[in-house]
Amino acid sequence: FLHGGIGHLVGNMLYLLIFGDNLENKLGHIRYFLFYFVTGILAGLAHVFTTAILGQNPLIPAMGASGAISAVLGGYLLLFPTRKIRMWFILFSLWIPAIIVVGLWFIFQVMNGLGALGGEEAGGVAYAAHIGGFIAGLLLIKSFMKRARVRTR
Repeated sequence: FLHGGIGHLVGNMLYLLIFGDNLENKLGHIRYFLFYFVTGILAGLAHVFTTAILGQNPLIPAMGASGAISAVLGGYLLLFPTRKIRMWFILFSLWIPAIIVVGLWFIFQVMNGLGALGGEEAGGVAYAAHIGGFIAGLLLIKSFMKRARVRTR
């Protein structure tokens, strides 16, 4: 995926490092790849449909992997809501439950996305892709889980 700059790339990779490894361990490599790929496509479609509905040009390209990474956050929230995430502040760090960290992130996306719908400048951020990816992750994570095998004699 292309990115709009080094900050965009580093930010996405940081989120992927923090949240993606646990999800990959839970799903396995192939299922994780498929989850990431499918939800990334769905996030992109959410962006295209939203821009078309708003009367904007849906063919303007969007860059980055944020939609798929947002799906990873959605899946993580559903599977690991109480897992603690280390949050760094200027002089100290706190361990905060994922439901709070990811929940606040999602609220931020929705608030900014609604602001963009109301005519505020989105700053080139595809909030619809973030929101669509997150919702796709919430809805689809269970279907990508490994099924327990039941042995019969």
